[in-house]
Amino acid sequence: MSIVEEIKESYRQGGVLTKLIYINIAVFVSIRLLQLILGLSTGELNQDSFELLNWLALPSSPMGLVLKPWTLFTYMFLHYDFLHVLFNLLYLYWFGKLFLEFLNPRQLLGVYIYGGLAGGLLYVLAYNYVPLFYQNVPSSILMGASASVMAILMAVARYAPNHQVYLMFFGAVRLKYIALIAFTIDIISIPTMNNTGGHLAHIGGAAFGLFYGGLLLKGADLTKGFSRVYNGVSTMFTRKATMKVTHKRPLTDMEYNAQKKNQQRQVDDILDKIKSNGYESLSKHEKEILFDASKK
Repeated sequence: MSIVEEIKESYRQGGVLTKLIYINIAVFVSIRLLQLILGLSTGELNQDSFELLNWLALPSSPMGLVLKPWTLFTYMFLHYDFLHVLFNLLYLYWFGKLFLEFLNPRQLLGVYIYGGLAGGLLYVLAYNYVPLFYQNVPSSILMGASASVMAILMAVARYAPNHQVYLMFFGAVRLKYIALIAFTIDIISIPTMNNTGGHLAHIGGAAFGLFYGGLLLKGADLTKGFSRVYNGVSTMFTRKATMKVTHKRPLTDMEYNAQKKNQQRQVDDILDKIKSNGYESLSKHEKEILFDASKK
């Protein structure tokens, strides 16, 4: 199996967390490779000269957002610096794993998207309605998954605040204190005017995460509508099984057992999907498979 095939298989077999990480990496690598190709022809390799970033990053100008509304979504998958994408994805992996100890993959995807949207909106609003940031409006753009990551951390910290995480040099630390420290760092970093837009987006993502976690404790789930999106991400790039009859001879014992094993695996996958997202999330084909299996 080639490296490309191994990556595809890893993506296909992975859950939503794995897919989110792969998508962020793919966007980062594609952006840098495209910049290199264009730079070799134009003689410019700096970030400011790479116009594609301005079409994918979130502008602070309201008019810019009106002209490029898709950036409110694309910015949360966009990175330019290696360390930026590295640390964001490390945090996404760590906090995502914690999240999945208590909640399901569909909820993880919903919090990632909603948290990113909340962070992006707070960034645009603050840069246009808070006098301290007015001067940065014409030139500021926002990119990165950190608002989404903060939403994930805050959501699970609100849902399970006393869950203990073991940290090197510190030992067992309750999740609520990790979230509090992360939030405090963003608050006290704003006056330094160093990556102010990023810190504002973090706060927006954190606010959504706290709100979401609080609603979950009351029995309400804002991400229920993400079932179809979750199913789409879960099956992205996967191949649909097809059957082609080439002969009519009876199946051998080995072939029969392999067929039964494959059918059972399909049923198990469908039952897992029902457990995570409910029966309504099944496609028509999946319902037919489950109905046929129930008759045997």
